[in-house]
Amino acid sequence: MALADDLGAEEYAYLTTRGRRSGRPHTVELWFAPVGTSIWMIAGGGPSADWVANLLAAPAVTVRIGGRTFRGRARTEAGDVGEAALARRLLAARYQGWEEGRDLSDWAASALAVAVDLDL
Repeated sequence: MALADDLGAEEYAYLTTRGRRSGRPHTVELWFAPVGTSIWMIAGGGPSADWVANLLAAPAVTVRIGGRTFRGRARTEAGDVGEAALARRLLAARYQGWEEGRDLSDWAASALAVAVDLDL
């Protein structure tokens, strides 16, 4: 089952993680790309970004897109292969105007790819 097409029309996803020290919920607004039943984002700050450090400590997260909220499990994927490669290109095209045949921006090419596999 893939995500509803209308969710991809939303500009932002709102990822809620649990603070790795406080245990309190933290929500961040992120660019995203749906791929199958996952939501992909890219972390320019890599694993040191607070939201990434939080999901690495506690991968059970929620994602709100438009008026819908999903539970899921977060994971990271370094490199440019598989779904991460597709997600990098989708994100670059969607938010940076990237086109096939051009180089990816430093952000799209080297930032840490993060997926949330949704419980649908």
